[in-house]
Amino acid sequence: MFYLFSSVSMIIMAFTLVSSVLSLGFTLAPYVTALNARLGDVVVISRSWFGPITRSQAALALFCVGVVTSWMVTGHWFLNNVLGISLCIAFVSHVRLPNIKVCALLLACLFVYDIFWVFFSEQLFGSNVMVTVATRQTSNPVHTVANSLNMQRISEVVVKKLDLPLKLIFPRTFWDVSSGNFRSQYLMIGLGDMAIPGMLLSLVLCFDHRKFREHDNEGTFSRGNKYIQFDGCGYALGMIAALAAGLLSQAAQPALLYLVPSTLGSILCAAWARGELAELWSGPRPIVTEKTSFLEP
Repeated sequence: MFYLFSSVSMIIMAFTLVSSVLSLGFTLAPYVTALNARLGDVVVISRSWFGPITRSQAALALFCVGVVTSWMVTGHWFLNNVLGISLCIAFVSHVRLPNIKVCALLLACLFVYDIFWVFFSEQLFGSNVMVTVATRQTSNPVHTVANSLNMQRISEVVVKKLDLPLKLIFPRTFWDVSSGNFRSQYLMIGLGDMAIPGMLLSLVLCFDHRKFREHDNEGTFSRGNKYIQFDGCGYALGMIAALAAGLLSQAAQPALLYLVPSTLGSILCAAWARGELAELWSGPRPIVTEKTSFLEP
């Protein structure tokens, strides 16, 4: 991405458009299904490549395409964040880790990875690789096509450059009082800083759910005393620390430098205090069934 971004930007844009539509539809589908359970739904297309298509599915598809199209036309940071969050939700929902051991190894490697590319890459490559890649914008294909076809009205409305929804961006200040202009400085956080700790939250949430089912009849597992609460608080504290460090230092900060200790550390300490560290570390034990020999009567 640092050396070949301009060469592969259109390929990345094509994958981004398709994955954004699918991810946004995946994120909103449960809410549409719950709404249809109350209001009812009808099939509008009985035969298609995707199978029968209902009215709500067609409306959801049109809505997702409309949101992505609006993002391409305006390049607004809010629409960018909506698509980025949907991509993150789809990733965490489909990629699952078996236990904390694998997640801890992944977080430890990414912890070193993030620190190196933010703090030490400039000494080797002459530029901060992480910041350079994160702040690069790609050419808007709609503007490119409209400009090549001499469609002046469209090219004037559509933005020339787009921030890919691979990060969340937030304006530092919405209005510069001194100049009266909209400021273009943004706070950024990569989707990896959300998705990877999000996999840890998903893992401990599944662990909480399994422990509750196992001890529900015994009454030994309290609803108000779950690992997801420790991990959620740790993530919030780590994010606040990363934000404060960025604002105070006025420099890019590796978010995983703060998120990994606050999330993984809080979970491991809580599990050790409860005596469940071994179970959480290695995952649930496989169910062993007795094998019956065919030679037995």
